[in-house]
Amino acid sequence: MASHQPSAVQPSPVAVSTPFNVNSPPPALADSKDVETFDYSQRAQWLRAAVLGANDGLVSVASLMLGVGAVNQTAKAMVISGLAGLIAGAFSMAIGEYVSVYSQVDIELAQMEREKRYADVESSPEKEEKEKEKLPSPLQAAGASAVAFGIGAVLPLLAGAFINQHWVRIGAVSGVSTVALALFGWAGAFLGGSPIYKSTVRVVVGGWAAMLVTFGVLKLFGL
Repeated sequence: MASHQPSAVQPSPVAVSTPFNVNSPPPALADSKDVETFDYSQRAQWLRAAVLGANDGLVSVASLMLGVGAVNQTAKAMVISGLAGLIAGAFSMAIGEYVSVYSQVDIELAQMEREKRYADVESSPEKEEKEKEKLPSPLQAAGASAVAFGIGAVLPLLAGAFINQHWVRIGAVSGVSTVALALFGWAGAFLGGSPIYKSTVRVVVGGWAAMLVTFGVLKLFGL
């Protein structure tokens, strides 16, 4: 009598779900890759206008106040000169940025029309609209420049407005301006993905050069 051997039971395949595609990198690596490949140029429109406006406002008004302080020791003269520089500079930055960006937009639109005219395949209206949406906004750039200029300019004004002693006021304006320049340089480098140390040193040295030259020249000719 033949004995019956138990047949091996083949396990049925079980589908195992994975939280992510096995052919794709893990989420942590994907996130790090996204950080490395992030296009910082997308921030260039508002970042350039904001950093330029803040630095210009800070350096212009601080240099103006220090220059006036070199020949006039009253706090009123320094504050009025700084306030005038804030108002004039904010409007000047806004108008200049508006005209500059508007000219850039006109050039880009003209280039798009030339490409559309000589293209072999007619582009869809949706594609044209998306390309136009990528163009910089003149009003946005102008507003960012004016606001940033005002933020930068008001710092030396507040530093010197409530100090009566002349040289203490000069030191306060210089010190606050130095700290603000370092912060602006750091913020611009951090948001733009550029080297922080080099950017910060460049901004601080440039601002100090402008303030020292203005103070020295007016002190020389004011004697």
